[in-house]
Amino acid sequence: MPKAYEVIADDLRRSIREGERKPGDRLPSEAELAHHYGRSVPTVQNALRLLSDEGLIDKQHGRGNFVRRPRTPAVRDNSRHQWEKDRARRPHATRAETGATEHDTGLHVDDLVFHATYREIGAPPELAEALGVPEGTTLLQRDYRTRYSAEAAPFNLVTSYLVRDMIAANPDLLDETKEPWPGGTQNQLYTVGIELDRVEERFTARPPTPEEAAALDLPPGTSVILLRKTSYDVDDRVVDVSDVTLPGDRTELRFTTRLERW
Repeated sequence: MPKAYEVIADDLRRSIREGERKPGDRLPSEAELAHHYGRSVPTVQNALRLLSDEGLIDKQHGRGNFVRRPRTPAVRDNSRHQWEKDRARRPHATRAETGATEHDTGLHVDDLVFHATYREIGAPPELAEALGVPEGTTLLQRDYRTRYSAEAAPFNLVTSYLVRDMIAANPDLLDETKEPWPGGTQNQLYTVGIELDRVEERFTARPPTPEEAAALDLPPGTSVILLRKTSYDVDDRVVDVSDVTLPGDRTELRFTTRLERW
């Protein structure tokens, strides 16, 4: 038999999912809900805590509980890499029309707010091994945050590492003010004569750090998906290593594997 707080949570959940309570609507106060359901305030608090953990409501201190606005979902399909490669050699105007985030979300360029930060670092042991270079080799670390203009949190947290000497022939690739770069990393690499052969992606999951939970505005109890993306060129060199932190509440990973016929 369900507990009292579960019955209350079920009724509130139903009202949200059936549209009786709209995104952004304020719920009645805890005292009002307790009176309505004929239960104690602590019981109501337990129900609200459950809905908060499910990501259905947000508690705003001093204001109350509000129906959480659904976030724009992102579908990350493994065909995106060929899509990016096909665009890498197209004219600037064509590349500027759309990008990887638009591809994943269905949004348009004008819908997005983009931020990039570059800095040079010496390769620590783990990255030196991943990139196949000596420890201490100068890397260009690039941090990217892209969000929908109607939302406060980015779609993901991206940090990319390139070997500086590999791209230095084009000084624009060292300049963060040139971002957002139409055509993304594959076009950037193309400008210095690098063609990608394959992309390897490895996924793991874990609870977020407090910093990640705040940056991605995650509901309590939501995990993050960690992606290590390694890009190889046609000479089998590792030319880019990217670490991507994806929010588990609004990211879908979709893989299609073509099978050879008998």
